[in-house]
Amino acid sequence: MNHTTAKRVKFVSKNNPREKFYPVLRGRVKDYFEENNLSRHHNPQMILKSIIMLSLYFVPYGLIMSNSFPLWQMWIMAAIMGVGLAGIGLSIMHDANHGAYSKSKRVNQIMGLTMNLIGGCAKTWQVNHNVIHHTFTHIPGYDEEIRDRKIVRLSPLAKWRPMHRYQHIYAFFLYGFQTIIWVLYKDFIQLKEYVEQGYIQEAKKELGILILSRVVYYTYMVALPFMFVDMTIGQFLIGFFTMHYLAGMILTVVLAMGHMVEETDLPMPNEHDTIENKWAIHQVQTTSNFGNGSRFLNWYTGGLNFQIEHHLFPKVCHIHYPQISKIVMATIEEFDLPYYHHETLWKAIGSHKKHLKELGDPNYVVVPASENLEKVAVPG
Repeated sequence: MNHTTAKRVKFVSKNNPREKFYPVLRGRVKDYFEENNLSRHHNPQMILKSIIMLSLYFVPYGLIMSNSFPLWQMWIMAAIMGVGLAGIGLSIMHDANHGAYSKSKRVNQIMGLTMNLIGGCAKTWQVNHNVIHHTFTHIPGYDEEIRDRKIVRLSPLAKWRPMHRYQHIYAFFLYGFQTIIWVLYKDFIQLKEYVEQGYIQEAKKELGILILSRVVYYTYMVALPFMFVDMTIGQFLIGFFTMHYLAGMILTVVLAMGHMVEETDLPMPNEHDTIENKWAIHQVQTTSNFGNGSRFLNWYTGGLNFQIEHHLFPKVCHIHYPQISKIVMATIEEFDLPYYHHETLWKAIGSHKKHLKELGDPNYVVVPASENLEKVAVPG
């Protein structure tokens, strides 16, 4: 098979007084775990959390399958399944596919396959998120998370269209369709792309796993309900849509708040495909936290409201982020770097909405600034 070459960027920094930032930070975090005799991976708290998240999805499913409840109650159960579906993605699958859930590779693989169980694909997610997003974070033209989606403009390099003037209004409505797109076709398209780009080598094996996963998913999610539950096609579609729409909305909002806000940088490589900055510093400048004081957000979002800590230590289980964030903040301040954060989720959403409105302005362009590109709003 002929492969197209995927875009690659190098991070190079010369004579940067902050280049010791990450070695110092890693040393301090390492000391924290050793001094407190802690594992970087799961603990009983994480195992209990995993059980709760899986129960939020499968217990309502079992109750629906019992065919013992009126339709309106089954609709509520479908909504609860959506909350559980998002919770599995945020709190179980995410850590496992980063290798952060357990020190056991086998356990991580098994827990990572919960992505396939809920209608996704662990392998394409690993390439999209672990390899591309975590390497080329918030770099227009490189980061898959801000690629040109036509209907929503997430990058200043994406073509502007008249409808983008209103994207800060309609984008949130579209976010809910994300997991529906997963289960219908997205993973098959991504698998093809990543094989062509050389990210995935065992194409037949991964396609086989993806097809088998979809057969299992559609069997228990579509075929069995029609066999055992008294409902019409329309009633089923309402429940199915409710579950996935709610899950898609939760997942997209949580992930968008970590990068797509006003403060974060949108750096571009120079003509040599080089970002003249250290990778870790790049992560700090392109990432933002939100609602770090909320115990519920810390618990439900799988620590992804601590996006800075996650991007600097993706192989550390998220249950440790609140504690190591103190070390991260102190070290960032010591090296005179920005620590972007919003006190609440609602403030982060407000910032995201303003960012969408900026990108929806036809006069919003990028111009060279030093070696990178800088966001500027050009007066009309």
